[in-house]
Parts: sequence; C-alpha cells; structure tokens
Amino acid sequence: MIKNALLSVVFLFVLVGIAGAQVGDAAMSSYINSLMSKMTLDEKIGQLNLPSAGEFTTGTATNSDIGVNVKKGLVGGLFNIKGVEKIKAIQKVAVEESRMKIPMLFGMDVIHGYETTFPIPLGLSCTWDMKAVEQSARIAAIEASADGIGWTFSPMVDISRDPRWGRVSEGNGEDPFLGSQIAKAMVKGYQGDLKSNSNILACVKHYALYGAGEAGRDYNTVDMSRIRMYNEYFPPYKAAVDAGVVSVMASFNEIDGIPATGNKWLLTDVLRKQWGFKGFVVTDYTGINEMVDHGMGDLQAVSALALKAGVDMDMVGEGFLKTLKKSLAEKKVTAAEIDLACRRMLEAKYKLGLFKDPYKYCDATRAKNEIFTDANRKVARQIAAESFVLLKNQNNVLPLKKQERLL
Repeated sequence: MIKNALLSVVFLFVLVGIAGAQVGDAAMSSYINSLMSKMTLDEKIGQLNLPSAGEFTTGTATNSDIGVNVKKGLVGGLFNIKGVEKIKAIQKVAVEESRMKIPMLFGMDVIHGYETTFPIPLGLSCTWDMKAVEQSARIAAIEASADGIGWTFSPMVDISRDPRWGRVSEGNGEDPFLGSQIAKAMVKGYQGDLKSNSNILACVKHYALYGAGEAGRDYNTVDMSRIRMYNEYFPPYKAAVDAGVVSVMASFNEIDGIPATGNKWLLTDVLRKQWGFKGFVVTDYTGINEMVDHGMGDLQAVSALALKAGVDMDMVGEGFLKTLKKSLAEKKVTAAEIDLACRRMLEAKYKLGLFKDPYKYCDATRAKNEIFTDANRKVARQIAAESFVLLKNQNNVLPLKKQERLL
C-alpha cells in the first residue's frame, strides 16, 4: 500500500512537471506564431543575420550602418560590442524604431572569464574540479551580463590529440570523459535556469571534430571513422546538448568531404535527430562563405546548402541576407526552412526573457558593482592555484649537471 502510494505521488509530480513544461512551450509557441504571422520575408531572414558590431560613438547608433539595418529589421544579433551604454543604444533602435520591435542578441567570446581572468581552458582542465569550472563560468556570466552581454561563444570542447594544432589551449585536452564533464559544468555555469539577469546563453563549439584536422592544420580536412567520432570526439558536444545548451557553433573543417557548415548528416541527423538538440546553430566567422573556397558553389549555392543542412544564423558573411530571398524564388530553399530557422532564433530570445525585458542586461548599476571585483579576483587566484602542477625536486636532480648524461 505504502509503496503504491509513493509511486502515485512520484507519478503525480512527473505529470505536473510535464504539464508545466507543456504550458511553457505552448505559451512560447503561441507568442512566436503570432509574431511570425506579421513578419515579412525580409524580416524573417534578418533574424538569421549576425554581423560584427564594429564601433560607433555614443549617440550615433541610429545613423550607423548597423543601426540602419537594425531599424529595417535586417539584424538578429550583434557580437564584438560591449558596454551597457552602447548595447542599450542599439537595442533601443531594434525595440523602439524597427517595425516588429524584436530585441537582439548580443554575443562575445567570453572564453575564460570576462574582465576577471581565469586560467585558459586547457589550464582550467588541469584542476579536475568541476565545481571550480562551473564557478568560473558563473562569474564570467555575471560580469558579462552586467556589461550588456547575453550570449557567449563558449565552451570550446574540441578534443585534440595533435600538439601542432594552434588552438589546443582553447579546449580541455585529449580526454573525452574530462571534456564532457567540463562541457556540462560550463553550460550550467553560464546558463543556469535562464531566469536571472546574470544567466547568459552558452554556445558549444566547434561542432564537430575541429581539433582533428590533418597534420594539426587549422581548417584542414578531417577523415575519421564513425567509431572514433562517437567514442572519442563527439562526447563533449553531446554532453553540452544533454546539459541544455541553447546554441551550437558549426566548425570550419570538412567531414566526409563536406564542410560542417553545410553537412546535413552532422547538423540534422546527429545533432537534432540522434541527440535531440532543440536550440539554434550559428556558423563560425564567415563559415558559409568559406564553403565557396571548398568548391561547394557560389555564395547563393552555399547559403542554401547551409540552411538546408540545419544552420540557423549566419555570422558576418551575410550569405543568408543577400541570397535566401532569391533562392526561395528559384525554389532552391523553401519558406518552411526559412521559417524554422527564424523560429529557432526567436525561441532563444524568448527563453532568455528578452521579449519581456529587452534591456535586462542594461543595468548601469550592475556594470559598476559586479565587474572585476575583489571577490571575483580572489576566486580566480584560488582556481589558478588549483590548476598548477607542482613537481618535487627529489634529491636535487635539477638542474642537470653538464657532465651527466641521460641514458
């Protein structure tokens, strides 16, 4: 009897949890359906456009090149812009001067701390302390969000076993188990429950196999068996997805002869169908344009290829902005594919709470009081100390004497 009663209580809690999730999803879906029903094709494609902000002085946001496009609804987000004053100025153009008043995402490479600097990721991995790793991401998120940033291009979890690769220091080393644990800790530290104004979106990168380029050469091809992919290189990316990461960045390298940015098997079959990823995929810097150099076609062709493969946001290259309307007219892409990518971008903004408060990261008081604090620097020093590997100089073996020879 008691056992059955306990099972009933557990079952009831599960039902309540599922119902709550369904209510939340239904509210988001209803809101976005209504929004998209009013959007033009240009405005939908605009949500897929992520330019680099460049610089503009205070008071010129509206009249800058970026500001003009934001007012037209042709920009979904910006990166490489920091500071509450600047971000608030350009966000104001989006939510007060554009037709649809859709807020923008603001991203930045917050890789190992924001103003308070933590050990580089490879150094951080040497701690094997997941609470410390999570805390470093939490502090980075607090500081970045206090300065207007709502999205970080981190964690970078590429497994690399070739020391010639120049980006080894940005990842967590060669072990998939350790990489997976760090991926989960970083996502949790950055995102939390996404309800606080100090939580920001994480972006796991570079999906996939970026650290396995032939001869350690960046952007190079990757030729790898499925067994090795799934056992050694995929686990950290999947761990981030399982932890609820909201965005994924596609890598530059080829997989089976097809660049990851246009690889449907990778971005749709594995990421979405096998792993159940529900967020959005962003390219790396001009990742779509890079496919032209891979011989995959002209800008229109590779932009269509990326969209159909599962890319939702085009970083810097403007391939989507310049070609998708033409590709739709020529039936090289479908309206449903554009709508799906747009929906994913709007969902991310909804989950982040930007539709409720577009200025949630624009509190000047936080910027003054929560960045580069004594407390944050103290934690950074403690974590840095944990990452050091100390060797004991047994019997004064070092320094080696000139006359000694090692066998």
